[in-house]
Amino acid sequence: MDIAQNIINNSEFQVSEFILMGLPGIHEWQAWLSLPMALLYLLALGANLLILITISNEPNLHQPMYQFLSILAVVDIGLSTTSMPKILAILWFDAKAISLAQCFAQIYAINAFMLMESGIFLCMAVDRYVAICYPLQYPFIVTEAFVIKATLSMVLRNGLLTIPVPILAAQRYYCSRNEIDHCLCSNLGVTSLACDDIIINKLYQLVLAWLLAGCDMILVFASYALIIHSVLKLNSAEAISKALSTCSSHLILILFFYTAIILISVTHLAGRRIPLIPVLLNMLHIIIPPSLNPMVYALRMQELKAGIQRVLGLGEYVSRK
Repeated sequence: MDIAQNIINNSEFQVSEFILMGLPGIHEWQAWLSLPMALLYLLALGANLLILITISNEPNLHQPMYQFLSILAVVDIGLSTTSMPKILAILWFDAKAISLAQCFAQIYAINAFMLMESGIFLCMAVDRYVAICYPLQYPFIVTEAFVIKATLSMVLRNGLLTIPVPILAAQRYYCSRNEIDHCLCSNLGVTSLACDDIIINKLYQLVLAWLLAGCDMILVFASYALIIHSVLKLNSAEAISKALSTCSSHLILILFFYTAIILISVTHLAGRRIPLIPVLLNMLHIIIPPSLNPMVYALRMQELKAGIQRVLGLGEYVSRK
């Protein structure tokens, strides 16, 4: 926030704030979306906090796979919290105005958390690749030090390379228009209001997406291709089923995450003709993964499911039943 404020103080803007108009074309009845959005946000917060508490309290879950999952839960909480309170304020209280500093800070937070989620998915894919393809070497490769180094590298990579996005947006000259057809401050949504050339903003956003998220996606799918190739060599059907079950939950969420990113990118090309679709997809992509991730893991991972039941005090009830 301080960085964004310093940029604003050193720049000249004719507009003093931006106005988030909400969902284009359905302003009259967009308030009906407030209830499901609020429920999804509460689910994201509650489920991810439950994941963090469970992994912290259960000694048998202090393993790299679950440590990466807890990091993903923190990222999911951050991603949803950067946008959902403002979206709900727009839908409930018509609080459409947002200061320049808050808008640029939100641009940074959304991009950083999105890319961090992609990076954590890559770490989890590498973890499953080593566990399944090199099980004997796994304890010596994926250590606690490995988890710390991988996490720090993802945070530094995405945190630092995302800084130019709001800086470049703040350097544009916003001379008259300040109404954004969106519920949040997206980089291209804000810079499209500028009166000067925004080609550098578009290029950096494109390079950032392909350099980070694109490379992560390629490496993730390469890891799972190698996992599937290795698993199919097993002679036992039971061994194949067990190996695939350990990474199926990861693959489901990864497919959803990257498919949504591709759909958002494609629909942005038709944004002027169908402005609602990319805006709606962008908004859902910020809240659905944080609420979906813990649910899938809780259902697919038996150790985690049992740990959650014990934290909630349901362990004895389930065992008696």
